[in-house]
Amino acid sequence: MVSQSRLVVGLVGGSHLVNHAYFMLLPPIFGPLRADLGLTDAQLGIALGVVGVVVTALQLPLGSLSDSRGRTPVLAISLSFGALGALLTATAQSYAWLLGASVVTGIGIAGHHPAHYPLIGAATTAETRGRAYSVHGFTGALGFAAPPAIVAATATLGLDWRLAIGAIAAVGTLYAVACLLAFARYVDRDITHPSSEATPSTAESPTASDPPFTTRVRRELHRLLASPPIVALTVLWFCTSAAGWGIKQYTATLLSTGYAIPDSTANFAVSTMLTVGAVLIFGGGWLTDRHAPGPVLVGGYAALAAVAGLLAIGSLPVLGALALVLVLSATVDGSRPARAALADALSAEDSAGKNFGLLTIGISGGAAVAPPVLSVVVGRFGVGAAFWAIAGLGVVAIGLTGVVLSVGGRAVARDPQPGD
Repeated sequence: MVSQSRLVVGLVGGSHLVNHAYFMLLPPIFGPLRADLGLTDAQLGIALGVVGVVVTALQLPLGSLSDSRGRTPVLAISLSFGALGALLTATAQSYAWLLGASVVTGIGIAGHHPAHYPLIGAATTAETRGRAYSVHGFTGALGFAAPPAIVAATATLGLDWRLAIGAIAAVGTLYAVACLLAFARYVDRDITHPSSEATPSTAESPTASDPPFTTRVRRELHRLLASPPIVALTVLWFCTSAAGWGIKQYTATLLSTGYAIPDSTANFAVSTMLTVGAVLIFGGGWLTDRHAPGPVLVGGYAALAAVAGLLAIGSLPVLGALALVLVLSATVDGSRPARAALADALSAEDSAGKNFGLLTIGISGGAAVAPPVLSVVVGRFGVGAAFWAIAGLGVVAIGLTGVVLSVGGRAVARDPQPGD
């Protein structure tokens, strides 16, 4: 089981990397798309938004499929549609083509959380789950970084952007084949399929007595929303997503305008901050396995509130501000394994896919709401006010963590951690 656990974590980590690479296909090639296809910034924004809309819309359907038919079918959808979407993007000849590619890419990206989290949860134990989620988070960070680096490298070599995106599609296709074969040959069915899945005789087709599809969807949604811990955890994921977006977007601006740091130095500090945050995910996973998710979450969000608040004051010494910036992203990123482990502890085996789908909607919602709201805050009150808002999100996150631990205490207690 130990070897299977490592194999599953490695395979899912690789899938996370390629799926996040698909998420970042368009931003690095906005310039070439403007030149080659004659697109405007508004059109490019719509194409990028289509990906997000499709990802959000398919979370619960694919989560339900993961719980009822198995994790690997959803993983197969994710990897195959993601690679196809990248290929369509690389060969796009018109705006309509690009929009179609965005839809296909969104279908691929939508499946990775409803498949990934339940697979890791089924393949690991309470003593190792935090570190497993650390690997998952780290490979996701690498995936976000890959397309800009690949596009930049090909441009430096004088090669076309289509070759860069095509290379991502080719690597994704090869990985999809290798990953799915490895799951089929080497991973036990009790990991890839929930034990309560429908039997073939009941799963083949709906009967006349089955309720309509829309009724079943409403019932599933009602079941999810009737679970207070999962609802509170979804709001928590929303808050941390909004805070993370604000940190990535406005830290360089805060350093430049609030501390008179040159733009180049500020941007380098942000890059270093994101790297430190990605590495410290592993520390968050170790702490989660050692001390349980609750204390790690409370500690991380308290640090978020404190660091963001201190930076918002704007009167720190420059070196002090730079030092705090280096750990700012880690206050959110370091708590990600604990957040995922807590969600896993609150999920029954036949609801993990749907639960993580709902939680992913919280992430998408935070990323959608934060840009317009924080831009208004910055426009009216300055960038320092945005960091006060981020600090406030940290305080709210602490309260939500307390709600989740209080309401879902029994479920968490059934999944004890070392040191409890």
